[in-house]
Amino acid sequence: MIPATAPAEILGMSPLWLATLLMIATYGVIISERLNRSIVALLGAMLMIMLGLLTQEQAVAGIDFNTIGLLVGMMIIVSITRKCGVFEYLAIWSAKLVRASPAGILAMLAVVTAVVSAFLDNVTTVLLVVPVTLIITEALKVNPYPFLFSQILASNIGGTATLIGDPPNILIGGQVGLSFNDFVYHLTPVIVVVLAVHIVSMHLIWGRKMLSSAELRARVMAFNERDAITDARLLKLAGAVLALVIVLFVLARPLGLDSGTIGMAGAALLMMLDNLGKSAEEQSESVVKVFNEVEWITIFFFIGLFIVIAGVEHAGLLRLLADQLLAATGGDFATTGFSILWASAVLSAIVDNIPFVATMIPLIKSMAPAFGGAEGLLPLWWCLSLGACLGGNGTLIGASANLTVAGIAERNGIPFRFGTYTRVAFPLMLVHVAICHVYLWWRYF
Repeated sequence: MIPATAPAEILGMSPLWLATLLMIATYGVIISERLNRSIVALLGAMLMIMLGLLTQEQAVAGIDFNTIGLLVGMMIIVSITRKCGVFEYLAIWSAKLVRASPAGILAMLAVVTAVVSAFLDNVTTVLLVVPVTLIITEALKVNPYPFLFSQILASNIGGTATLIGDPPNILIGGQVGLSFNDFVYHLTPVIVVVLAVHIVSMHLIWGRKMLSSAELRARVMAFNERDAITDARLLKLAGAVLALVIVLFVLARPLGLDSGTIGMAGAALLMMLDNLGKSAEEQSESVVKVFNEVEWITIFFFIGLFIVIAGVEHAGLLRLLADQLLAATGGDFATTGFSILWASAVLSAIVDNIPFVATMIPLIKSMAPAFGGAEGLLPLWWCLSLGACLGGNGTLIGASANLTVAGIAERNGIPFRFGTYTRVAFPLMLVHVAICHVYLWWRYF
């Protein structure tokens, strides 16, 4: 039986140093991508327990099951909803709305991608919208790269606006107790501005130079968006359930419901509605297919990561780092907030923003006594969210949606190089974060 408190030394080292080295090693292997990140996170978690840095009870307590429930629930909802073709419908509809103008399509697809990413996970959004984008650009005979580049940035921008749009926000909301309404009220205003700046930037860089003949534009206008809807009944059911889930997110606080509960309830309801009237064998096949499409790699990555972070937190590392950050900023609230914003942005462009945010959450929580308690920390959570989510746009490895689009592009013969992307994306990311800096200063500091 592992003792409730860690011994003074483990393998001749203090628990603080051992936990720190174990976390660094775990993150290092994750960044190297030599081994699947879920395997690395789970191995790191098991070593935290086996070496006595955490008891099994502490490890389980460190897992945020509200976050896990929300992730799984929304993944199931998206998995079922995508079958009806609604995302393809939106992409074609938006292209026809601007009369198949290449510059107009560049802007409209950015808006569609951002809005959809605010309510569904951004990786799924780009998986569904990008193939339609390639069909449209092929019909217009225009370079698809600007469209794909724009959709990467738009997906991460849109995902920043809500609790459920991006994994860092799901982490922050779940572990801090922030509601869907909190994210909309505090983040959506500045994200609307950032999205507008993004659209203007894309027009100035690429859109104004795009040309296509009237004949080619007529080909796109001949597309029938209704043909994209493959299951009208499922479209109505999924739309109703998704609307209900969003309403429950808005009312979560007065109803006393956690976001994970709402996500799982919506998933269960949609699965039930999708399987009504089917035989037992058809139901089994349908449910197996849906569960197979849940990103279990991501789920178990989160579980392992939660335990690793619990290990370094129990060892005292995060308290030490918080003290050092406060000392470096002189305990000034605004300076601390802006340090978190810019550090989150730059580091999230280099490393996966999920482990970074998972580490920062307990670190920021430990600053509560210095800033008047948990309520006083609210602006710091917005600094962390904006920096981590928007920082992911800086490089191809900054966010999962980036690599997803790059992979689709490469498979379709479209070069998507790290350096080429970063030369344009990193400066734009800095502009977007600078806008957030001004917004945070004006509203909170």
